[in-house]
Amino acid sequence: MAKQLPEVRRVVTTVDAEDNAVVLFDGTAPNKVVRPASGNTMRLIWTTDTCPAPIRGPADRGEAKIGTQPPATGSAFRIIDYPPAPPDVDRLDASQRQREIGHDAPQRGLPPRHPFMHRTRSLDYVIILAGEIDMLLDDSEVHLKAGDVLIQQGTNHAWVNRGTETCRIAFVLIDSEEP
Repeated sequence: MAKQLPEVRRVVTTVDAEDNAVVLFDGTAPNKVVRPASGNTMRLIWTTDTCPAPIRGPADRGEAKIGTQPPATGSAFRIIDYPPAPPDVDRLDASQRQREIGHDAPQRGLPPRHPFMHRTRSLDYVIILAGEIDMLLDDSEVHLKAGDVLIQQGTNHAWVNRGTETCRIAFVLIDSEEP
């Protein structure tokens, strides 16, 4: 079994009514979901639903209930832990991950080559924080490790951890035009 990574500490600042910089939240990310098929742990850290983004007020935008897709004209910041892929992963339905995204999914490109293959209507900034992972594309794959960064522009992809340790990835998704 892979070593468990520590909880994610989230510190959020704001400007109060007297125009002072203050800490609004300091603690573990409150919005945490484990996907049953993959065992991935997804933590939504923050969202926005407009640009320019609102930066005042007491709302905890990390408690938003959204799917994989960021809100229309907004963004989503999340951290996902990917445990090593289960040995029977290839027996899952080929559209497993795309079904999890549901109605928010953009139109597909090629048929999925892996059960975790999916597509979002977003510009994604991706930072590998710990571990290693393979990103599968329609006809190729890229091995990424801690410290690597990726800019993904609405492509079909799958995240597959073929290693023995959990991989932690930070994602910032920004709503985009249809791919």
